[in-house]
Amino acid sequence: MKALVVIDMLNDFVTGKIANPRSERIIPTIRDLLERARSDRGEWLVVYANDAHLPQDFELAVWGEHAMAGTPGAEIIPELAAARGDFVLPKRTYSSFHETGLDPLLRQFGVDTVVLTGQHTNICLRHTTADAFFRGYRVVVPRDAVEAVTEEDHESGLRYLETIYKAELPYTKELLD
Repeated sequence: MKALVVIDMLNDFVTGKIANPRSERIIPTIRDLLERARSDRGEWLVVYANDAHLPQDFELAVWGEHAMAGTPGAEIIPELAAARGDFVLPKRTYSSFHETGLDPLLRQFGVDTVVLTGQHTNICLRHTTADAFFRGYRVVVPRDAVEAVTEEDHESGLRYLETIYKAELPYTKELLD
């Protein structure tokens, strides 16, 4: 069983308070992956892991106020909206595993492979990959379904994921064939 995890494809991350214009180019790719995963519900779980901050969160000291819980900035962009049967988990740190309930959810459904998509290759993807690796999951990061603010951050993030956590870095087309 695989889980497609979409990380931080939120209004504030794509066009809002900490907008990353580079993220717009991965939207069609993530949409294709969502379509495949949803059409194969018996083989795939779809999970969104999204920043939903509270005013006291430590991360706000670094990035300023963004994706505040209950605000439009913390909502998934309309192009990738969650569908019936998907799981949406709020997170308050970089890792999609930290105090979100993601690990028990994956284990409940017998997931052994996580396919991580979204933002940012060098931050939230990096920390989520680490936690997936340490929990024994096979980690797949489609290189064309993740993005960072700069090409340098994106490429160095990918190298790190592959070198340190043995993440597989295929192109999405390889996953869809």
